[in-house]
Amino acid sequence: MNLLLAEDDAILADALTAQLQQAGFCVEHAPNGAVAEYLMQKRDYDAAVLDIGLPMVDGLTVLKHVRKDKPALPVLVLTALDGLDDRVAGLNAGADDYLTKPFDFPELEARLRALLRRTRAQPAPTPPADMGRLAFDRDARRASIDGQLLELSPREWELLDLLLSQRNKVVQKEQITAAWAAADRTGGGAAGEGTAAPGMIEVYIHRLRRKLEGSGLVIRTVRGLGYLLEPEAAGR
Repeated sequence: MNLLLAEDDAILADALTAQLQQAGFCVEHAPNGAVAEYLMQKRDYDAAVLDIGLPMVDGLTVLKHVRKDKPALPVLVLTALDGLDDRVAGLNAGADDYLTKPFDFPELEARLRALLRRTRAQPAPTPPADMGRLAFDRDARRASIDGQLLELSPREWELLDLLLSQRNKVVQKEQITAAWAAADRTGGGAAGEGTAAPGMIEVYIHRLRRKLEGSGLVIRTVRGLGYLLEPEAAGR
């Protein structure tokens, strides 16, 4: 069973990862909210354990965003807050269950298995996504405009993938660097393209803008916030 563990406390994350692996889970760890959202949007997990107090993007925001595309993913929320309002906020954001720190591991495992019993995760292949004259197939790692294949570097591919998955929403620079870093860690990175430095984002945005010309899509810079991929008519 594939599980995402989103927890910023390194000591707790290491301990939980070891215990969950011993219990039969294949665990992938996200140390902050930006990486957690990226991984949850791009990959198919049987369940997720999501800490509310994540840095960069808080857990509730991550959950609200992910729920739009993956309403059936079982999510267990971890939090140090035990107030009624906090529990209600977590459940309203889309959590399936709620566990307050500190907790005993047997309870976490039992709650996870209960969630999995109630929710049969059935990952489906990612269908090609067509926008304007752009055809984008994540599974085949192919993108084309009017049948003309786009030649994209690994960093450009990850950037386009992220912008498409968050289309019509502003993507922050922190999300882009987190996406690149996550791809590097999982072997899908950009050998030969150098470090995924924040200062390189503008360079890759410029390159991708040029390659998307004629697609009917534009990348708009939202000053002070990030970048927005939208239909060309909306950007005029």
